[in-house]
Amino acid sequence: MFDGGMTMCFHTVNCPQILGNISKNRSRSRTKLNPCFAVKICSILLQSDESGNLSESKKISSSYSAQIKPQAQNSLLSQANTVGIIGGVSVLSTLIFLEKLVWWSSRNGEESVPFVVCSDPSIDGALASQASIHSSFDETAQNEANHEAIVRNLRHKRVFLEQSGASCIVMPCHISNAWHEQISEGCSLPFFHIGECVAKELKEAKLKPHGTGSNVRIGVLAATETIAAASYQDQLGNQGFEVVLPDKATMEHILIPAIESLNKRDTEGARNLLRIAIQVLLIRAVNVVILASDELQNILPREDPLLKKCMDPMDALARSTIKWARTGKQGMQKNTC
Repeated sequence: MFDGGMTMCFHTVNCPQILGNISKNRSRSRTKLNPCFAVKICSILLQSDESGNLSESKKISSSYSAQIKPQAQNSLLSQANTVGIIGGVSVLSTLIFLEKLVWWSSRNGEESVPFVVCSDPSIDGALASQASIHSSFDETAQNEANHEAIVRNLRHKRVFLEQSGASCIVMPCHISNAWHEQISEGCSLPFFHIGECVAKELKEAKLKPHGTGSNVRIGVLAATETIAAASYQDQLGNQGFEVVLPDKATMEHILIPAIESLNKRDTEGARNLLRIAIQVLLIRAVNVVILASDELQNILPREDPLLKKCMDPMDALARSTIKWARTGKQGMQKNTC
């Protein structure tokens, strides 16, 4: 788990945005990052039209233009292991994933894997509405029926990243991955599915079933079970896992109140309720509980023994991305971890 703050340098262009230099200076980090480092990534100032086609920006200030040299652009675009990242449900969730990617890929003294990020705050509200814990069943159904505009927006961002020189695509977002098949349609690059990355790691762990069942059972906790859980159900099922979701009573009386308590800054109340929700799934003989919502991350203290039974999907996505960038890029197939 990683938390705290990041200092980031943004260059503003029309849309989408490319995120560049990152430096880490955490005052509240649970894990001491030693030595401190700065990731040397060049910012590319590009813009795209509604179809995701690239064109040279004509609105970049002269001061910014002077900072971006042609050779710097060519250096970034020519790296065969550049990772293209479609931003998550919020800028914060995207930054948390970037922190994992940067820290784990450079902690042994190696350079961070190169990456280019497309983060569009205008879509945050639309994605957040899909994950609202206050949505009724009718509202959730309506959200699912009207997601075409979101998928179209995310597909344009994918095309933008492909044309920006990315060699693989990832989406650090539980909600967006529910539409992975539609967003990746026509993509010629490896496009990692977060659920597939999780399923692959669990398969490699060679877990054994608890109780008398023949399949290993994996629990999934999400703010809304219908959309976020969909990112994991099919992928886990394809690997032979049985997916266990909280029942309606657990959602309404335990999990949703836990998130509401957190929003009210009642940290202790949120922790106690989340512990109960995890225990309910463990009683149902699950081996691992996937915390499939940004809201559920970092509620429990790092030393809490229940975290040993939990998994953060973003960790699996970051590890798969780094593995691809370091060793597996030549042999990777489309849409696979």
